[in-house]
Amino acid sequence: MKPRFTGQVMVVTGAAQGIGRRVAERAAAEGARLVLVDVADHVQGVAAGLRDQGSEVLALQADLETWNGAEAVMIEAHRRYGRIDILINNVGGTIWAQPFEHYRPEQIQKEIQRSLFPTLWCCRAVLPYMVTQGGGAIVNVSSVATRGLMRVPYGAAKGGVNALTVNLAFEYAGHGIRVNATAPGGTEAPPRLTPRNSEPQGEREKAWYQTLVEQTQATSFMHRYGTLDEQAEPILFLASDAASYITGTVLPVAGGDQG
Repeated sequence: MKPRFTGQVMVVTGAAQGIGRRVAERAAAEGARLVLVDVADHVQGVAAGLRDQGSEVLALQADLETWNGAEAVMIEAHRRYGRIDILINNVGGTIWAQPFEHYRPEQIQKEIQRSLFPTLWCCRAVLPYMVTQGGGAIVNVSSVATRGLMRVPYGAAKGGVNALTVNLAFEYAGHGIRVNATAPGGTEAPPRLTPRNSEPQGEREKAWYQTLVEQTQATSFMHRYGTLDEQAEPILFLASDAASYITGTVLPVAGGDQG
């Protein structure tokens, strides 16, 4: 099969581990020139491994919860390659799992800051380059947790990602820019290199998290978690020219759970 991304410049955020890393690995195998972004220095090792396999990769560390971080990434990506064809927004993830009444105000703010603002800022930062070059593709990683238990602030943040996706698709279709999202369900992945929440977990907190797990499996028709490859492929499909007539779509990738 012909590689889908030969010569195309793809920015992948949250690329040090999990879904972002798998997207980067598969895109590299299909000829993409990559900009891998993460706040953690583990992204440097991912990039080095892909370079050893012959891929062209730039690794950047940045705090994408800030406008300055997102803007700096796109400036450096464009300086290096002269264009940005594809942006995969993959930063986010539940930090706390608990009934909404137990969230402290600072926890609510942190959930929104983590799971909405990196996508919002990166879209804003990349659009001027895509408009100038006459096109591009953005794929945002949302979540089916817009309908779920024990993570109301996270669900609200991902609902914002869904709205952002559709509004940008409507506004920028005339510029040749497609904007889509996937909405992953539960996904099996290796242990995180940088934990989202380092607070001690008591029996109550463990029970709340188990409620989340059980609900995620129960509302999937397949009653299981997905794999990293099962999440990466829909993202890469939406980023590719094979999806040239698809925009403004939020695609659930959750074994039948629609979110």
